[in-house]
Amino acid sequence: MSRVGKYPVELPAGVQVTIVDGILKATGKLGELQLPLSDKVTTEIQDGKVSVTPIGEDAQARMMWGTTRALVANLVKGVSEGYSKTLEITGTGYRAAVQGSNLVLNLGYSHDVVYPIPQGIKITTPRPTAVVVEGIDKQRVGQVALDIRSFRKPEPYKGKGVRYETEVLRRKEGKKK
Repeated sequence: MSRVGKYPVELPAGVQVTIVDGILKATGKLGELQLPLSDKVTTEIQDGKVSVTPIGEDAQARMMWGTTRALVANLVKGVSEGYSKTLEITGTGYRAAVQGSNLVLNLGYSHDVVYPIPQGIKITTPRPTAVVVEGIDKQRVGQVALDIRSFRKPEPYKGKGVRYETEVLRRKEGKKK
């Protein structure tokens, strides 16, 4: 029995959800997202709630039950509130700036790293050492943040590099005399 799937997804005010030809569309104040639904589950909209139930008792149907419910909840939250990830840049001379439709990062290389900002994602730099990635699609926001982090991952000795705001680094001691 799915512990996640059995709870319906509450629809906040201003969010409309429709199901047409096996595709769930969520529309809110921030935009519109779509989710292709699996044929292993049925999805129903009743009384301002979206509920998901499995078709049959096979393992695939039970797996898709909780997965589909979580994806629907992510869509509803995305179109109503949106998602954001904050990245911290640590290191002498390391900084970031948004120039037009590009994010320019100085990360200690002989050249600047230029990252084109994807469509549907908003990147801001409130400080030269902080990058905020915002959008309505949870997966895309996470992927863009991961792409930016991968340009210079934090190293364990001095902690230099790009890390998530909530990430805890495990520091190493370094060599002794």
